[in-house]
Amino acid sequence: MAQQSLKVLTLFVCISWCAFAAAAEAAAAGDAAAGATFNVGTYGARADGKTDDSNAFLKAWQAACASSGKVKIQIPGGKYLLGPLTFSGPCPNVTMLTIVHKGTLLASTNLGKFKSDVWLEFYGVKGLRISGGGTFDGQGAAAWDKNSCHKMKNCQALPVSVKFIAMNDTIVKGINSVNPKFFHMAVIDCQRFTATDITLTAPEDSPNTDGCHIEGSTGVQITGAKIGTGDDCISIGHGNTDVLISSVECGPGHGLSIGSLGKYKYEKDVKGLMIRDSKITSTQNGVRIKTWENSPVSTIATNITFQNIIMSNVSNPIIIDQTYCPFANCGSKDPSKVKLSNIHFTNIRGTSATPVAVTLECSKGYPCQNVNLKDVQLKYINGSDATLTCANVSPQFSGTVNPKKCTAPSST
Repeated sequence: MAQQSLKVLTLFVCISWCAFAAAAEAAAAGDAAAGATFNVGTYGARADGKTDDSNAFLKAWQAACASSGKVKIQIPGGKYLLGPLTFSGPCPNVTMLTIVHKGTLLASTNLGKFKSDVWLEFYGVKGLRISGGGTFDGQGAAAWDKNSCHKMKNCQALPVSVKFIAMNDTIVKGINSVNPKFFHMAVIDCQRFTATDITLTAPEDSPNTDGCHIEGSTGVQITGAKIGTGDDCISIGHGNTDVLISSVECGPGHGLSIGSLGKYKYEKDVKGLMIRDSKITSTQNGVRIKTWENSPVSTIATNITFQNIIMSNVSNPIIIDQTYCPFANCGSKDPSKVKLSNIHFTNIRGTSATPVAVTLECSKGYPCQNVNLKDVQLKYINGSDATLTCANVSPQFSGTVNPKKCTAPSST
């Protein structure tokens, strides 16, 4: 009887333990699916700013991408020498991949390592999140005087610090970028991309250090950004639709730009852009649309609004330039074939660093259609009235507009 009771007890303990183990295993699997974390230090990252940590980062990425559910990659504080690197997808079983970046990522200063125009690239991933307050340091000062593409037709492009290509449902929040060799960020062929509370910084004289370049993308939002750099704070290229830029502090730099458009045969139309609620300080331009003269194909840029923007000491607060050419000679002087229409400048006020506060210079071949200025108040910084020049456009005015009278642009 005692032996039988012992057998029953043993069987009960075994069943209970097996059930517990199975439950624990299932729970662990569930935890992995719901929130597995991959720390780059676990994969060998040294974080000393001298050792190349590229392999550790790539291994952490590959492990996270091969996981499932909601996963995280942890980048603790420290300095990590990296790249160039491509973090590619798809990650078929991952519903959200969050990178918690708290360190400083350093680009190599050896230009020989960069065989393409990118330092860190994210490609083909759905549900990427990057946060944590960390910094991308392109260490660009070592490259800015090395024959960059500043005002040159033929040269090898320097690398963009962080490029997002063919991404879907991406959020970047609270991240810093300093001293890129070329652009800080590029968003190419993406769907639903949001960047909030980002800070992008480079010296005013650093060449081609655009803050964020957007191209071929839909549903892009850049909000709450602080950008001071050597070129456009934000540049919106061809093929974009449904783009919102808001609450941006821009300066120094070249302003908030649409374009340049019309340089290449493969370019697509631009539709539905809103730039609003921003401050632009001590920049070369304020809000600008620029298209190349002698553009090879006809495209459309339409439904573009600049609204609620404060200018302070800006050289060209409002400018449409359809004779754009940054080189000494761009060949033929044929007019731009980019057709601009439904352009709205609303509630834009402040000071111009030059007497001409508004320039609307449209294409001879395709004059601008439906250009509206409403409640635009700009003064020359010395206190005198500013002027407005127009070519190949008949702007419409409403509300209080100063300057209001169109004059022909001066010949050069």
